[in-house]
Amino acid sequence: MVEGPEEQPHIAAGSSPPGREATAPRRRGRPQSRAVAADRHVGARIRERRLMLGLSQQQLARLIGVTYQQAHKYERGLNRISAGRLFEIAQVLHVPISWFFEGLGEEGAAPTLTAGQRRVLELARNFSAINNERHQEALSEMARVLAAQAACGRSSP
Repeated sequence: MVEGPEEQPHIAAGSSPPGREATAPRRRGRPQSRAVAADRHVGARIRERRLMLGLSQQQLARLIGVTYQQAHKYERGLNRISAGRLFEIAQVLHVPISWFFEGLGEEGAAPTLTAGQRRVLELARNFSAINNERHQEALSEMARVLAAQAACGRSSP
């Protein structure tokens, strides 16, 4: 017996072929979840460490082989960072990978910096921008003297 060509059922646009389940349409953007909060936390930690080292976003981007825009998105938590890229960032910033996740609690919120912490970060950034080693040493000595005076309970006029 000779068989003829099988009839193919007509598949309407947007429907699934026979034997396959329809899948839910993909959402645009990501829902607000712990993963998003973790991305923001890691990004904030990258920014914090970059500032401690006195690096600009452009410098960090160049060191890890991405564009300035991509580095900016990483710091804002807008783009996820792959494990390999996070490893590169950790090496460039001289911290273990676990450092990026410190302080990530149940809420997943990145810790906010106090005014004092912001000043310390600014001081570190400005100090690393000084190219003259003698000036760096003079500034460091001045900080030691001021700290010693504060420890003794004396304050300058």
